[in-house]
Amino acid sequence: MDSYRNSDPRPPIMQGSPPAMVLPKLDWDRPPWNRWAFQHVREFLPTAEVWRGNGHRHRFERAEVDLDGLAVEDSTGQPTTLAGLLDETYTDGFLVLKDGRIACERYFNGMGERSLHLSQSMAKSVTGSVFGILVGRGLIDPARPVTDYLPELSVTGWAGASVQHVLDMTSGVRFSEEYTDRYSDIGQVDVATGWKPVPPGSDPAFRWPSHMFELILGLTETIRPHGAAFEYRSIETDVLAFIMERVTGKRLPQLVSEELWQKLGADESACFTVDNAGYAVADGGFNATLRDYGRFGQLILDNGRGVVPADWIEATRNGRHGPDFNPSLPEGSYRNQFWIEDPRSRALMCRGVFGQMIHIDWNTSMVVVKLSTYPDFSNVAYSVATVKAVHAIAAALN
Repeated sequence: MDSYRNSDPRPPIMQGSPPAMVLPKLDWDRPPWNRWAFQHVREFLPTAEVWRGNGHRHRFERAEVDLDGLAVEDSTGQPTTLAGLLDETYTDGFLVLKDGRIACERYFNGMGERSLHLSQSMAKSVTGSVFGILVGRGLIDPARPVTDYLPELSVTGWAGASVQHVLDMTSGVRFSEEYTDRYSDIGQVDVATGWKPVPPGSDPAFRWPSHMFELILGLTETIRPHGAAFEYRSIETDVLAFIMERVTGKRLPQLVSEELWQKLGADESACFTVDNAGYAVADGGFNATLRDYGRFGQLILDNGRGVVPADWIEATRNGRHGPDFNPSLPEGSYRNQFWIEDPRSRALMCRGVFGQMIHIDWNTSMVVVKLSTYPDFSNVAYSVATVKAVHAIAAALN
């Protein structure tokens, strides 16, 4: 079924009593269903709260600028406006923070200021930041072997890998991130996390993992020496989360709440989806509001404000850049669960499939958050046009 843009008529997905169009469990993240589902995860998946606490709310001052008519390029390189690009790229929420103030805030597709939106892999950067806090506290040493913290992994492909290898996704573990193949490793993650049922008609002899740690224990092969090369694999983040839980005795939602969410002054409690064993899905199951994603980005831009260690953030901005690193970030790099845009700006990016992005740039004192529901897992043209638009906004505001 085709998706719809914000300028198109909106189909009655999960609207009415009973709903006229009921969300399919197997394809809730596919178009057009994802346009509803990414804002309503708590209504169809089990979740664990990331409590905001009883403390302060970090209030943003507003210094709004009308950016709707700003000249940018669309996904084909043709002239359009920012408003036109946001419509073309299936935007749900868009936020620009300049010098810590709100310069632009837009909601679409039924999203509001209290709506929690699925982060997809931006969750990796949230997890990585809390990991950095624990490293700064001396609870974890990135130079040590993974098996020092999770000895069960001595029979897996992570045997011999350091924690830093996992942080940078340079372990040699074989893991297929083929999103459209339901039998790939990432397809099995969908089942292990409880996001999807076992596909109907699947081979009855195929053993599907019942939870995430079971899946991790089944990854026994390597394809290259540890540290030899970067390869994006979501499962690495989940290994990190199990290390965090093992050394603290706390579950991930509690850790993110106590170490990050309560301290950044969030508006709303966030949440993680959880698997059958109660494990919070660190690689992509985090949900939060548009402004709270902005607060997270601003905290990183402010060099952690004593919450995330400043030296961890500085180290994160120093990656190994190579030619043709990524189709949408050709000069990019990856470090400590963040993307680095290029070696000159050293801007950090949190990225997730279907068009999730937090862009953090010290050179322009700007944070940009874009929450989206692309019809496809990835769209290089949309992503490139979005980053170009971020640069155009920075030029307009500086």
